[in-house]
Amino acid sequence: MKHLKQKLLLLALMASVGPLAVAHHSFAAFDLTRTVTVEGELTEVHFTNPHSWFELKVIDAKGAEQRWAIEGLSPQQLVSKGLKRTAMKVGDKVTITVNPLRDGAVGGSLVAVKLADGTVINGGPGQ
Repeated sequence: MKHLKQKLLLLALMASVGPLAVAHHSFAAFDLTRTVTVEGELTEVHFTNPHSWFELKVIDAKGAEQRWAIEGLSPQQLVSKGLKRTAMKVGDKVTITVNPLRDGAVGGSLVAVKLADGTVINGGPGQ
């Protein structure tokens, strides 16, 4: 959890350095050649610019709890793909597919989300 907070703080600091830095976003932290799908419970939902953020509580195969930090598209892009702000709430059970972090930490860049009602929203790099 400590490392997750440090990563989120670093990302927040990077986003605050100005429009030029934000305009040139890199997906280098993510392995765009792979996808990972996890099921879990939303513990945080942030529809904020420049990118939305979600935190997902996942129970791994050994029964240990993991907190996945997921970076999504901008709120406007997600809405244009059919994901309303009210569709994802803390406590909802969802299935999320991501391009995982290259460093092996739990988290990634949103590829698709399957909501509790079965609705699937695609939205990630190159989509």
